[in-house]
Amino acid sequence: MNTETIAAISTAPGASGIGIIRVSGEEAIEIVDKVFKSYKDVKLADVDTHTVHFGCIKDGDEVIDEVLVLVMKDGKSFTGENTVEINCHGGMLILTKVLDLVIKAGARPAEPGEFTKRAFLNGKMDLSQAEAVMDLINAKNDFAHTSAVKQLKGNVSEKIKELRAEIIYHIAFIESALDDPEHISIDGYSEKIKTTVEKELDEIKKLIDSFDNGRVAKEGIKTVILGKPNAGKSSLLNLLLGEERAIVTEIEGTTRDTLEEYINFNGLSLNMVDTAGIRESDDKVEQIGVEKAKEMAEDADLILYVVDGQKDLDENDKQIIDIIKDKQAIVLVNKTDLDLSVNIEEIKSLSGLDVILFSAKEGTGLDQLEDDIRQKFYEGKVTLNDQVYITNARHKECLDSAYKSLSNVLDSVSKDMPEDFYSIDLMDAYEKLGLIIGESVEDDLANEIFSKFCMGK
Repeated sequence: MNTETIAAISTAPGASGIGIIRVSGEEAIEIVDKVFKSYKDVKLADVDTHTVHFGCIKDGDEVIDEVLVLVMKDGKSFTGENTVEINCHGGMLILTKVLDLVIKAGARPAEPGEFTKRAFLNGKMDLSQAEAVMDLINAKNDFAHTSAVKQLKGNVSEKIKELRAEIIYHIAFIESALDDPEHISIDGYSEKIKTTVEKELDEIKKLIDSFDNGRVAKEGIKTVILGKPNAGKSSLLNLLLGEERAIVTEIEGTTRDTLEEYINFNGLSLNMVDTAGIRESDDKVEQIGVEKAKEMAEDADLILYVVDGQKDLDENDKQIIDIIKDKQAIVLVNKTDLDLSVNIEEIKSLSGLDVILFSAKEGTGLDQLEDDIRQKFYEGKVTLNDQVYITNARHKECLDSAYKSLSNVLDSVSKDMPEDFYSIDLMDAYEKLGLIIGESVEDDLANEIFSKFCMGK
């Protein structure tokens, strides 16, 4: 365990009313005492824990800033270590100068996520809760926020611990029976373990199945706009954004590359991608844009196919319809404020999808678009209730592995294999579930996880 004292600016860069420098480690209080002068002439080493003190940060005789200092002793802090938080005025020059003084006094710069990593290593939280800290910071909508708070409070941890407790009971029973067969009978045990494993598989499957819905609700629906040039794709993006983000002209092929924006559409989180108009072209740059549009469509959660209502369907439209077949897609016929030339029934017949009559100019059709997206992704699927949602890809990977191991137990039961075969796969499932909460985690994995955190957290 690294006991060096670390320090970092824990508030976002930029001018603000206050800025906070966090210092954590065995010598945190002694180090800050070297640069802090209390106006009541007390040393931080002598004050009670969880008290706030007014004074100034000094570099020799020069006063750098007037500050409030919060002292946390005896492991009663976020990191589980002695911690001091210096509340300065929020200018970056001031914060940088104060941080430099703290480092010169004996601290070292913290690495990204190192405070949270220490909280994990000191047993203040498990690994899934630590990951929830960054999810909470990055939350972009109500679901992501609520899900992160629940995970931070332990709803994922509790579920995983419940599953592991059942598994370890049976591992212990099998080992005990094999060591002492005279006193512990395993007659009829295969049926008992079969019932338990089937129940565990059902619970794990529910968690695995929650991932897609949870990921979409947390990260937003990856939405790709497709259509021919000048159909109104960029106008749709601008309308949803409420600003002129994409260039709109009457010249076909204006959009050559993808343009990505995060949009909160009446509570729906959309990671929107505007793409180049799809058509046959001799322009090499435009061809690259078209190929990129097709690639983005392959990975999309939702495709919005914008049809030019002023033109008949052609081979380019049919090419787009082939792309969206068997995918989650919505068809928007644009320019309905004018007389339509396109055959609506033909679109329905070729695509197998309902059609929304839409006008980017007048903003009509947005209510129906919202309703359709909600029905496809949210209705009856994702709610802010007590259900545990898996939103972390690493957690899902561990659950997949545990599911396979438990399935192997059922296979061994069906083949009437010896009980020690059950124990091998049960232990593997137990360890895979343990990776989620950090019960059995290698340093490399921990370093990889915390390296993705922001500085100062």
